[in-house]
Amino acid sequence: MPDNSSPRIGVVLEAFLDQQLAGVLGWLRQAAPEITHLEVGAGGYAPHPHCDVTALLASRQARTDWLDLARRHGFAVDALNAWGNPLHPDPELAARHDTDLRNAIRLATLLGVDRVVAMAGCPAALPGDRAPHFGAGGWLPYLEGVYEQQWQRQVAPYWSGLAEFARAENPGLLVCLELHPGTVAFNVETFERVASLGPSIAANLDPSHFFWMGMDGHKVATRLVGHAHGKDVIFHPENLALNGLLDRRWPDPPDQMPWTFAVPGQGHDLDWWAGLVRALAPSPMKVISIEHEDPFVPATAGVPAAARLLAAAIAEAGP
Repeated sequence: MPDNSSPRIGVVLEAFLDQQLAGVLGWLRQAAPEITHLEVGAGGYAPHPHCDVTALLASRQARTDWLDLARRHGFAVDALNAWGNPLHPDPELAARHDTDLRNAIRLATLLGVDRVVAMAGCPAALPGDRAPHFGAGGWLPYLEGVYEQQWQRQVAPYWSGLAEFARAENPGLLVCLELHPGTVAFNVETFERVASLGPSIAANLDPSHFFWMGMDGHKVATRLVGHAHGKDVIFHPENLALNGLLDRRWPDPPDQMPWTFAVPGQGHDLDWWAGLVRALAPSPMKVISIEHEDPFVPATAGVPAAARLLAAAIAEAGP
């Protein structure tokens, strides 16, 4: 059992979209008693059948009832998740994701929740383009300078404004950007540049993304972290040898991919996860939320297994 200085274990409810909230909570209490916290989808690309944002924003009684349902099953809500792309070149989609993120911040404040998980987004390469462009390299002439143009036109103006909005709503709330390939914050350098735009911006550390990019998750965890996801990666040697880490078909078919997401412990052992807990200790991170995306293991098996592994890692790491 972790002491009060140790991180708690949560779960991202997106793994259980086909179930009613009360049913999910009852099952979790029995199948994964190590889990005490919930991360709930609230908009953007995140499906949110367990969180009616409009109704909860409109009614104090609805918020009380919703929180009481979680508490009766022994859970606290530690984060809302509104991952999306508020920088999308489609203005309607960008506006919708921006509204969803702001509403998630408003709702979190009303609920007493101080973490909103999001993504930094990805704009077009040039004005007038219709598709986002991931500006992750300048090794060919048509890629040179794309990231800097995106930064000046959209990234810096948007995230400085969003950080101001979040701080005005709740100075203690952190918007935790998941360092994710395909967005403008995908490693420490790009994240810290966005984080410099306002103190309300922190990181959501998901080590699975670092594994396949060749980053050191323990070192990354010593930097600006406000929240964490628990997810692993397994490499498939034959597919990796033939096609490398990048694959146009990802994530399907999973048996042909060079790597796939996995239940924590499947790709990296208990000692690695205990080391992650130790690396996270100085940060304001309070909960490691299991994000189940293993294509070979159902959530009903993977989430309890992940909870056991993370509980063992927290115990091994010590206070």
